[in-house]
Amino acid sequence: MEDFFSEEKDRAAVIGPLELTDLRNRIDVFVNVHGGGITGQAGATSQGIARALKVMFGQTQQEASDGADGAEGGGGFAKKLRDSGYLTRDSRMKERKKYGKKGARKSFQFSKR
Repeated sequence: MEDFFSEEKDRAAVIGPLELTDLRNRIDVFVNVHGGGITGQAGATSQGIARALKVMFGQTQQEASDGADGAEGGGGFAKKLRDSGYLTRDSRMKERKKYGKKGARKSFQFSKR
C-alpha cells in the first residue's frame, strides 16, 4: 500500500474503515482497482472495504445478545461506517458531450453575420 498510495491522505482514506472498526491488524485485504486517479482509487478502495466489512460483520456480538431490542437496525459496524461517511457514494457523473457543441455545454463562437 505504501508503494501504490504515495500521499498520506490516500493511505489514511484506505485504512480509515479498518481503524474505525478496530480491525486493522486482524484482517488481510487484497484490492484490485483501475480507472480514475490515485485519489479516486483510494476513495473507491475505502468504500469497497467498508461495504465488505458491513457484509462480513452485519450482525455484531452486541446485536446478537440484545436480540429483543431491534432498534439498531443494521449492526454497530454498519452504523459506525455510515455515520463516518465511508458507505456514502458521490453520485455525480461527467456530463456527456452533445452533438454540434464543443463539449457538454460549451458551444462554438456564434457569428451573426
